[in-house]
Amino acid sequence: MTFGGSDQETVVPDGEAFVRATEPFRRELLAHCYRMLGSVDDAGDVVQETYLRAWRSYGAFEGRSSVRTWLYRIATNACLTALAHHGRRVLPSGLCGPEPDPEAAPVPAEPGVSWLQPVPDALLGADVADPASVVLAREDLRLALVASLQYLSGTQRAVLILREVLAFPAAEVAVMLGTTTTAVKSTLQRARTRLRELAPAADEITRPTEPDAHKFLDQYIAAFQSADAPALERLLCRDATLEATPFKTWFAGNKTCVPYLRTRVMGSPGDWLMLPTSANGQPAAMAYTRDRHGTYQAYGIVVLTVTNAGISRIFSFHQPGLAGTFGFPSTAVPPVGVC
Repeated sequence: MTFGGSDQETVVPDGEAFVRATEPFRRELLAHCYRMLGSVDDAGDVVQETYLRAWRSYGAFEGRSSVRTWLYRIATNACLTALAHHGRRVLPSGLCGPEPDPEAAPVPAEPGVSWLQPVPDALLGADVADPASVVLAREDLRLALVASLQYLSGTQRAVLILREVLAFPAAEVAVMLGTTTTAVKSTLQRARTRLRELAPAADEITRPTEPDAHKFLDQYIAAFQSADAPALERLLCRDATLEATPFKTWFAGNKTCVPYLRTRVMGSPGDWLMLPTSANGQPAAMAYTRDRHGTYQAYGIVVLTVTNAGISRIFSFHQPGLAGTFGFPSTAVPPVGVC
């Protein structure tokens, strides 16, 4: 449909056709933008911007590439623009070495630090027939890897994700980024080298089956809610790590993680309520703390990395606003039997 006189015509896209063509890719675009930006909030904003830009130019879309490729080009360049104005997002282990003293008080990070955020699996889909679920099923959304991606330049990050996670051909990536195929191949090689320096090799980590992973989560929740430090110690790997934003203090090793949690975090039985969920393809819990009136107030999200040997990493995000992002209320009532 067009409006205007003979001198100028404005193409108005067909709304229903636009939705049919583009909506199936929304969740996988969110996963892509999250990998690029390390923030579910920023990723959501960029996806909205991507669809707005796509809507405005859909009437002129000539089909020289697939709609999916076209959307990824818009989204990736929007992410690169966003990265040009913001610093990288980090976890506490990206700021300093581990604290050896489990009795040490946690030290808040300096103002201006941008923290990595977890992403709810529910936002990315769970239907095996859905292309977004293929993205979600991969290892590429795990927090440790997303944290490592933040150390790559924006262009390296984009090339690595587009080529190795999403399997776009080098020639298509070159068109998306306005560069050459040779440059894409060179950038990918540099990104691979840098990532190998930062991220543990996948074959060094033995993942448990899905039921076993959730058993570890259930046991972690039970130990925490009952303030049972010995039970928690039995769950953690010997070399387990504990990181908790917004503090830069973090701990490495079962022998420092458990005493710290016991003396400074766990409190008394019933002080915590945790509700199971999942984030970044990993078992997670929405955590609440009990106030002086006996009401459980949102604390944030705890994400676990589990292996066949036990829990190897605990990531705690003290961001009460994540309750809404993960579909939980800001206050909660404990289930029957939890006190």
